[in-house]
Amino acid sequence: MHVAHDPSAAAADTIGFDQFLAVDIRVGTIVEALPFPEARMPAFRLRIDFGPAIGLKRSSAQITEHYSPEELVGTQVAAVVNFPPRQIGPMMSEVLTLGFPDAAGKVILVRPSAPVPDGGRLF
Repeated sequence: MHVAHDPSAAAADTIGFDQFLAVDIRVGTIVEALPFPEARMPAFRLRIDFGPAIGLKRSSAQITEHYSPEELVGTQVAAVVNFPPRQIGPMMSEVLTLGFPDAAGKVILVRPSAPVPDGGRLF
């Protein structure tokens, strides 16, 4: 999957509201963050709690430039929870943790500005 990181790039093609609703973006709390030296690009292995309906999910996130594993635990993040799992080195990543590129193209996590219940869906 190609993701555009160029802030000057034009907006993507127009989609219908139903297509937006097909992407299930939820909030969860990181309960474990570990180095992931086996990943091709610098990354952390995350376990994220999305509440009782979705539960704990794993994610590989290339967020090593701005975050340490210690500061990530307890942080709420947004993630796509309905993509198929993807093999990342020896790990199966179950959700896509979301972020925006900074001026250098390094990831800044998408996080709520105040605590919200885990599992809440973006609308």
